[in-house]
Amino acid sequence: MTDHAADLVIRAEAIHTLVPDQAPQRAIAVRGDRIVALSPDPYGLDHWVGAHTTVHDLPGATVLPAFDDTHTHLILAAHGAHDVPVHQAHDIPEFLELIRERAKVTPEGEWIRTATNWQELNLAERRMPTAAELDRATDRHPVLVKRGGHNDVVNSYALRLAGITEDTPVPAGGVIGRDADGRLDGRLIDNAMGFVERLVPSQDRARRIDGLRLASARYAATGIGTVRDCMVSPADYDLLRAAREEGALSVRVRALISALGMTGVAQVEDLLDVMEEWRYDSDPMLRVWGVKFGLDGGLEAGATEEPYACDHAFSGTLIWESDALVEAVEAVVRRGWRVGTHAYGDRAVRTLLDVYERVLARNPGLPAGSLVMEHGGLAGPEQRTRAVELGIPVTIQQPLLHDTAEVEEGFWGPERVARLFPARGWIDLGAEVSAGSDFPVGQFGAMRSVWGMTTRQTVIGVKGPEHAITYDEAVTLHTANAARLSGDQELRGTLAPGRLADLTVWDQDPARCSDDELRDLNPTRTIVGGRLVTP
Repeated sequence: MTDHAADLVIRAEAIHTLVPDQAPQRAIAVRGDRIVALSPDPYGLDHWVGAHTTVHDLPGATVLPAFDDTHTHLILAAHGAHDVPVHQAHDIPEFLELIRERAKVTPEGEWIRTATNWQELNLAERRMPTAAELDRATDRHPVLVKRGGHNDVVNSYALRLAGITEDTPVPAGGVIGRDADGRLDGRLIDNAMGFVERLVPSQDRARRIDGLRLASARYAATGIGTVRDCMVSPADYDLLRAAREEGALSVRVRALISALGMTGVAQVEDLLDVMEEWRYDSDPMLRVWGVKFGLDGGLEAGATEEPYACDHAFSGTLIWESDALVEAVEAVVRRGWRVGTHAYGDRAVRTLLDVYERVLARNPGLPAGSLVMEHGGLAGPEQRTRAVELGIPVTIQQPLLHDTAEVEEGFWGPERVARLFPARGWIDLGAEVSAGSDFPVGQFGAMRSVWGMTTRQTVIGVKGPEHAITYDEAVTLHTANAARLSGDQELRGTLAPGRLADLTVWDQDPARCSDDELRDLNPTRTIVGGRLVTP
């Protein structure tokens, strides 16, 4: 074949298509952004080779579909590409020195912001810095230290700009931190973060697009071909569109437009009006998945049935009243969008299922997968059964557990931490479950997540080994199941003629690697839509 030759042909030791009951193939051909043929013979597609076909002859390689990260934060990763890299610090003096060095080259009065992918227990002091300590790094710049998506620490300059004083009322669903003497310590959690974050100007547009270029390439380098970004503002989505136009995205993006910080249906309706112009976007690289709500806090404020181990008077925070959340979710689905809601603690999971059950009863005939539970961290057997009966998909994030287990034990105790993200239980019930990282709280990476789900390893050892799943199951959670969650099941998740050519090439078979090898294994090539997106 010459007139209609393939653009790319790969010959490999094994091409695992993930098509049920199909044996491994040995050759795959790609034309444009689609797979056009597979063969069990490594030379069985040679008739697709023309004068301009790129041929990769890789006799020892394994090919898999590209993976999805179904709950992550590409936008935060892009911000962090140019922010102060405090994850490099080993103690608070080093942490402060990194900020101090940035202050030297930042004009007075301009904001200094840190990257988000760090944990305080990795610092020698095993705590967050305080406002007073940040003041020692610089008192001539407002400083915003972010840890994940639920926690900020700011210096006194930033507190003054935000008008936060000892008398500032604590917003519902938020925390304004104080030290042992009752004085402000700079800590802001969940709904209190808006006091400061609304004051931080956006980065220069070109710089932000470059951040997306860098961050999306880092995802792709680990085998991720599609990200489901679960906290995208309308302005962020416009930026993603610009990055797409410039060819700056190495991964596909399914965006959840954020309703975080909203407290009533009127605000949600305004957001939905803004989203109307994106309704019929059909670009397979970038589209809106739906709307994201948050029902409870993260590590420090997840809503639990039993009190916290560290504070028997505290059981976490519910951010929405149930009736108000029913109205808000209903507004979204009645406008034809899907909903993903953060529910981490078991009380939040129970409450969310109550909300979703009411929405389903009041809106019969909603398309399957319209209502999704994000995390379901402490979902117990009864809650899992109920979710399956209601047809509620769930996304789980083993890398989050791996990286934060020690922090979480301080809040919830070892028994509850061992029960987080019970993948085995979800799968055995036949749940629609898929997997992600929740970066920047957990580290992203295709095989890092597979390794975590098969071993239940964390930074403090194995937690909940009874919840471990097999390698094949873990891969499915990131491929076929993930594509179904995004509504792309006819296009991605398996390798077959006519499907998008999203694939990864590995120099060894991940299924045969030792645990230590699998944890840090990255592909030699990631291909998205027939285009090589890794060096």
